[in-house]
Amino acid sequence: MAVEIPYNYICVEGNIGSGKTSFTQMIHQEYQCELILEEFKDNPFLPLFYQDKERYAFSVELFFMTERYKQLQRQLLNQDLFQQFTISDYSFIKSRLFAKNNLIEEEYRLFVKLWEVLNNPFPKPDILVYFHRDVEILQHFIDLRGREYEKLIKPEYLLQVQHTYFDYFKNILTFPVVIIDLNTIDFVKEKQHYEALKHLISSKYNPGVHRISLLV
Repeated sequence: MAVEIPYNYICVEGNIGSGKTSFTQMIHQEYQCELILEEFKDNPFLPLFYQDKERYAFSVELFFMTERYKQLQRQLLNQDLFQQFTISDYSFIKSRLFAKNNLIEEEYRLFVKLWEVLNNPFPKPDILVYFHRDVEILQHFIDLRGREYEKLIKPEYLLQVQHTYFDYFKNILTFPVVIIDLNTIDFVKEKQHYEALKHLISSKYNPGVHRISLLV
């Protein structure tokens, strides 16, 4: 049963393989809201990055950032007034966080200057939801979707991504960040799991970090 979603702009974030895209698609299908999905498949540097991180990190992050910027400018700043709300499987901060994780210091400083200019017109999310799963579970889901280049992703890299997100969340005071532990949850196959997760994102939260273990 549909519940009222009290937010205009929802960002669903998470580590690689956490299920954020599947969930946002399910919400879109139920509510017919505006949907923003990251177009990562178009990045020609991504397979090369997993083979040689140091050589291709700046190229892959710069490409991602410019593509995210163009997409958010097109969809977020020109919203359909007849849509109930907008849900996205990423936020623009993702570019900065992955760059911090992947780039050397000199490259990162340059990247941040570019990011700050591009980020300026975008509104903050009304709520940022972070799907958390342990690395072993992430790897299971990554294996299931069968992308050849993702087979090169190491557990250490997934842990680094997780730590980068959590460090960022510590300083968020202007909007709610809801970290949801989903280790035992399969909301794609289990309808009651999806309903429970949907009710969590329909709740109202104060600004700052909230951590919830979803038990069903």
